[in-house]
Amino acid sequence: MGNGTSRLYSALAKTLNSSAASQHREYLESPDPEHLEPIDPKELLEECRAVLHSRPPRFQRDFVDLKTDCPSSHPPIRVMQWNILAQALGEGKDNFAQCPVEALKWEERKCLILEEILAYQPDILCLQEVDHYFDTFQPLLSRLGYRGTFFPKPWSPCLDVEHNNGPDGCALFFLQNRFKLVHSTNIRLTAMALKTNQVAIVQTLECKESSQQLCVAVTHLKARSGWEQFRSAQGCDLLRNLQNLTQGAKIPLIVCGDFNAEPTEDVYKNFASSSLNLSSAYKLLSPDGQSEPPYTSWKIRTSGEYRHTLDYIWYSKHSLSVRAALDLLTEEQIGASRLPSFNYPSDHLSLVCDFSFNNEPDGLS
Repeated sequence: MGNGTSRLYSALAKTLNSSAASQHREYLESPDPEHLEPIDPKELLEECRAVLHSRPPRFQRDFVDLKTDCPSSHPPIRVMQWNILAQALGEGKDNFAQCPVEALKWEERKCLILEEILAYQPDILCLQEVDHYFDTFQPLLSRLGYRGTFFPKPWSPCLDVEHNNGPDGCALFFLQNRFKLVHSTNIRLTAMALKTNQVAIVQTLECKESSQQLCVAVTHLKARSGWEQFRSAQGCDLLRNLQNLTQGAKIPLIVCGDFNAEPTEDVYKNFASSSLNLSSAYKLLSPDGQSEPPYTSWKIRTSGEYRHTLDYIWYSKHSLSVRAALDLLTEEQIGASRLPSFNYPSDHLSLVCDFSFNNEPDGLS
């Protein structure tokens, strides 16, 4: 193993102790990456695959081209949405009945997560259930050129698990060679006038190629059946905030999240009918362009099998176009034991879309 690869392996293997990781602030941005040694993403990907050599190969997923007319003068903006499964919850609370314990070991599972991110190389990365921000994602992704922000849940269920790594929360990363940060807001969502345990990060970015602004939000709404109206109230609170932060929908918007809600729920309908003119990107993969995928999460717990569509990438349909979307795993690929597995690190599938602005300024090509 060469010196460069050895340094990469050290970066990948290095973890902070749990006490250091749990000393978090509610709002933390990455340090200036100029003070960190850059990592070549291809070499890090190779190193991840070396760690995973005994596991089955990664599933093959293909991008579906959705818009071939009106070519853009700028590269598309690739956005990834993913609930990566908090390590403490996967090992201590989620009760995955068919997932081998060995498949959940962090030292290998983190490499599967990184492999997925590195394979698609998003410009903007929106994550939920992040409980290894400080010791894994922030230090490594910073060295890949990302700027990151983390906002933990106030009462994270991870803290109930013995030997936890701190609270889980939402994280938003963007590539600094493509964007500069204009404004950032952390939101603790309310419902029925009460502050809740769910959060959102909203950032306004400026594209360096075109000087156009883009507002990006990541959130994770309340889970479980019986909490539909609570989720709806959280969604309304987020929409009110987004209305202000986009200056009344003047700034194009992308909202990524695990909404914990099927398309039949009110929170979905409220987003689809809001004055922000939002549309769900993954509907475009359906034959009629109007139907969500049959699932974005599929797991077997001791309480039963659960197959649901819960994850979405919403976008301003008048300002943005979806140029391509990553197809979902088939039932055959997922397998009878469902998710997570030795092949796939989370019980939720990643969603990845390429966007372009519909109206690009003249003279900036």
